Amino acid sequence: MTPPAYADRAVARTGHAEPVRLILNVLWLIFGSGLLLAIGYGIAALICFALIVTIPFGVAALRLAGYALWPFGRTVVTRPSAGVASGIANVLWVVIAGWWLALSHIVAGAALCVTIIGIPFGIANFKLVPAAFWPLGRQIVDLDQAAPIG
Repeated sequence: MTPPAYADRAVARTGHAEPVRLILNVLWLIFGSGLLLAIGYGIAALICFALIVTIPFGVAALRLAGYALWPFGRTVVTRPSAGVASGIANVLWVVIAGWWLALSHIVAGAALCVTIIGIPFGIANFKLVPAAFWPLGRQIVDLDQAAPIG
């Protein structure tokens, strides 16, 4: 008897993708510049913490450092409760740290896309660019928790 067409989607959501995500995340951490980018986020966070007024930006940088260390199986979604203040703060973020963090993701992504093996890691870097450039008002969630589009 043939299983129903929706059975494949149900199996994909039950955790069979977890070993693949784990392997990709470990390879990303070692070869995909995840550690270097997380260090960049950590430096940005330390600068923001030192300036005291920018502590919320430091918290955002640390949150993104965790995402840069372990990006597969997670995504960035817009936080519905984000208001105008987060938009104004994002403009300050771009001036303080966002532009060079986003640029580092673009450079690393382009370098990784040179080889076929590096393409998934390059795409992961490109996925991090909007979050690095405009992080406030966004939330990092597991793919299982992300709301479906459409």
